[in-house]
Amino acid sequence: MTNIYFVRHAQPDYAFAEASKRPLTEEGERDTLKVVEAMKDIRLDCAISSPYKRSYDTIKQTADEHGLDIAIDERLHERINGKNSNNIEMFRKRWADLSYSESDGECLQSVMDRNIAAVNDMLDAHRDENIMVGTHGTALSTILHYYDNSFGVDDFMRLIDFMPYIIRLGFEGRELVEKEEILIVKKEFKGNNR
Repeated sequence: MTNIYFVRHAQPDYAFAEASKRPLTEEGERDTLKVVEAMKDIRLDCAISSPYKRSYDTIKQTADEHGLDIAIDERLHERINGKNSNNIEMFRKRWADLSYSESDGECLQSVMDRNIAAVNDMLDAHRDENIMVGTHGTALSTILHYYDNSFGVDDFMRLIDFMPYIIRLGFEGRELVEKEEILIVKKEFKGNNR
């Protein structure tokens, strides 16, 4: 079995406007130790991350503890947000129609397509290994939706307040056969308006 441990990043500092360089808050940095603790007894064979700083930084100490370098996969970056896109009305619109996006944003279908392409490449290249992946709330939600299309806006709204969050997906080949939540740290989402 191939296991992918998706690690949604710890709490970021939303005062930084540029999403790709947004660091973790001090609290978020402390919470990365919870990731280390949750993963300490799991044999990890490789680590892969979104190129965004907050995802990379969330798994960095865990990767170091396991003696792993972190490979960056550009396809794993978070959804490109348009202006005023983080509110419940926009969340509902996007989950009702995965092809919908604000004029300056990215639709969920696009996020899902590139993330699933990355996941399939991982599954092909790392068969029967344990993979840790640094990811994001929306990106991870589209992955979960791909494997279970009943995953929708309400599930996304649950996950949005988990920072960090770890879920293990177990695969036989490319088929998902197991799903297990490993770590839930509840933090209120503070990006724009809800």
